[in-house]
Amino acid sequence: MTTTYDSLLKDLKARKFSPIYYLMGEEAYFIDSISDYIEKNVLSETEQDFNQTVVFGADTNMQNIIDMAKRYPMMSEYQVVIVKEAQALKNTDALEQYLSHMMPTTILVFCHKNGTLDKRKKLGGMLTKHKDAVLFVSNKLREDKLPQFVTSYLKTDGISINEQAVQIIVTSIGSDLSRLVSEIDKLKIGLSDTNKRITPETVEEIIGINKDFNNYELVNAVTHKHIFKANQIISYFEKNDKAGSLFSAIPYLFTFYSNLMQIHYSPRKDEHGIAEWLGIPSWMARNYILPLRLFSPGKTLQIISKLREFDMRGKGVNNNTTSKEELLKELLFFILH
Repeated sequence: MTTTYDSLLKDLKARKFSPIYYLMGEEAYFIDSISDYIEKNVLSETEQDFNQTVVFGADTNMQNIIDMAKRYPMMSEYQVVIVKEAQALKNTDALEQYLSHMMPTTILVFCHKNGTLDKRKKLGGMLTKHKDAVLFVSNKLREDKLPQFVTSYLKTDGISINEQAVQIIVTSIGSDLSRLVSEIDKLKIGLSDTNKRITPETVEEIIGINKDFNNYELVNAVTHKHIFKANQIISYFEKNDKAGSLFSAIPYLFTFYSNLMQIHYSPRKDEHGIAEWLGIPSWMARNYILPLRLFSPGKTLQIISKLREFDMRGKGVNNNTTSKEELLKELLFFILH
């Protein structure tokens, strides 16, 4: 049966275990998070010595894995077998047979990264339909879902974060969740015992992202036509290339204008209507109110097309001479005028 990340972790924490977990998909963070939790929490340290096995798909085969799974635990309720890099396994026949007679005392975990099983084929179909097998698909989070991820991740430790700080972190670090979590963990560690709120100043102090000159401030300046501020940020980027660039700015500009195009044709254009239409928090929806008046549907469509064009030019397509810095200036001039 298929499940979600939150419900799967909830069951694990309640010690409601299944005999097999097949974790697959493009987002490694969720796969690692689930498998790490099983590896560290199902068995005690003493039980792990005799009853926990971690193997890599490139170093074994499915028959060997199933042979391990069929063993009985020693002085423990369960044994755990974790298969990392399961995408390297070629023949799945032994697993298909095992699904018919699974060991109730074994917790077998497959970590299949950078791809998924074809659910139309036998193994994928069996895992999807089997009531005692857990199939989890780890999808990449869309850019507009990253702020909610950051807020929720911090909330579990009783830490709040203001809206601007969330956006600065997301647009500066990007959608690599493993890196994003690593930076957020630095923030958590850097907070004092009496301070449980993160601000842009906190972000700048602890992880070094300038609170005034970053991708979020650039996107905000451009989409609200603050021309002087946008040019200030570009100049800062030229002197501090780690702070931002054409490549790091374009995905967020593209997301913004793609959303803006949808809003132009939405039935309600107030804050709550936009939030409901896009499935985003109200505080994010507010950022679209003024740009709706500043950019017509036609201009918005032209900007989306230009963003695609300049993304390719920044990668060297039809461009042999113009630097990325000059491309960014040219792109922003088109958007702002």
